[in-house]
Amino acid sequence: MSRVLQRSCSVSLPTVARGEGAYLIDSNGKQYLDACGGAAISCLGHSNQSVKKAIQEQLDQVAFAHTSFFTNQPQEELAEHLINHAPNGFSSVYFVSGGSEAVETALKLARQYFVEVGLTDKKYIIARRQSYHGNTVGALSVGGNFWRRAMFDPILIPGHHISPCYAYRDKKESESTYEYGQRVANELEAEILQLGEENVAAFIAETIVGATAGAVPAVEGYFKRIREICDQYNVLLILDEVMCGMGRSGNLHASEQEGIVADIQPVAKGIAGGYQPLGAVLIADKIIKAIREGSGAFQHGYSYIGHAVACAAGLAVQKEIQEKNLLDNVRQQGELLQNLLKKSAINHPYIGDIRGRGLLIGVELVKDKINKTPFSPEEKIHAKIKQLALQKGLMVYPMGGTIDGKYGDHVLLAPPFIINETQIEEITEKLISSINEATHY
Repeated sequence: MSRVLQRSCSVSLPTVARGEGAYLIDSNGKQYLDACGGAAISCLGHSNQSVKKAIQEQLDQVAFAHTSFFTNQPQEELAEHLINHAPNGFSSVYFVSGGSEAVETALKLARQYFVEVGLTDKKYIIARRQSYHGNTVGALSVGGNFWRRAMFDPILIPGHHISPCYAYRDKKESESTYEYGQRVANELEAEILQLGEENVAAFIAETIVGATAGAVPAVEGYFKRIREICDQYNVLLILDEVMCGMGRSGNLHASEQEGIVADIQPVAKGIAGGYQPLGAVLIADKIIKAIREGSGAFQHGYSYIGHAVACAAGLAVQKEIQEKNLLDNVRQQGELLQNLLKKSAINHPYIGDIRGRGLLIGVELVKDKINKTPFSPEEKIHAKIKQLALQKGLMVYPMGGTIDGKYGDHVLLAPPFIINETQIEEITEKLISSINEATHY
């Protein structure tokens, strides 16, 4: 019996032995096409030689020195690289060990900013239903994934949530896509006024909703209206790009596709591609200026912030993406994958929606395509698809509760940026076959 407390006590997992490009191989020699990057993490696939070399070279110099005593060169270089390739307005970066820590950091930054400028009543964070922002208590409190929250509700901070921008489910037949986006965006204004604008510190949203709802992008104009509302009521905009950022959408930052810039932007996953645990928070200059001219210190920290080996890995990953123009491949292969899936879905009675951007794509399953009726949660269609796909040598990222935390099933795809056309075809063939078997089609 394993001494490891695994995610599930009832599942016996294979042991991974090695990785090669887009594939993982277990200890029995079975090969799996990693079509989800684990959880949209492995953007360069597995065993990239340049990244491995950068990690080894840093280990030969120094692995760790606490940032209360030293900075380090990889941290400085990666911060410079990120700011040079970020939208205008960001001036500093805070490095952490992952996405949950990045979001937790963002929430504390928002609170401290308003304390520094003398608006000490600003404390509430507004988020959206069917969102996910991490598993620490603070991040889980603002998140809208009610399945993940349920167990821990008694210890969570009370949250404030508005509707997601989920056109497939919520747009009325009587309204245009743009009108729908404006309607749900204006819920933010109503919530700010309900809570009192003097009390609201920030609004947090995934630029493209990830695991909870399955790669749901906002409709055109939604985020521009959100940005207007935040500016009008002096509310900071936190765009959570932990999953959808760092190239996953086809742009380095998904917010570029919306024509807006956040005040605080957590990123992780693709920043170091799983080669080391790393997350970061991009911070607007006005926030840094307020801290420098106020208390002079950010009252927050973790043991491993700015870890030299992690930052060396992140810098190597980002250089690899840039130097090999991998975002071109993200856009090209993402378009191909969506097209192949949509072609398969045309006459498929149980595939309701194909959506996403770049190589972050969601497939929503329905029992009745015309009425968009979901399968019963007891059927666990998403879990069946995962197991069937694994048997075929395909890794996908499915979830239930797509609609409201209980009803709905989807499969998330997030293959590596190095994926090729043949592998895209393999993903499509094996996924559709798994869906067919799970739904008895």
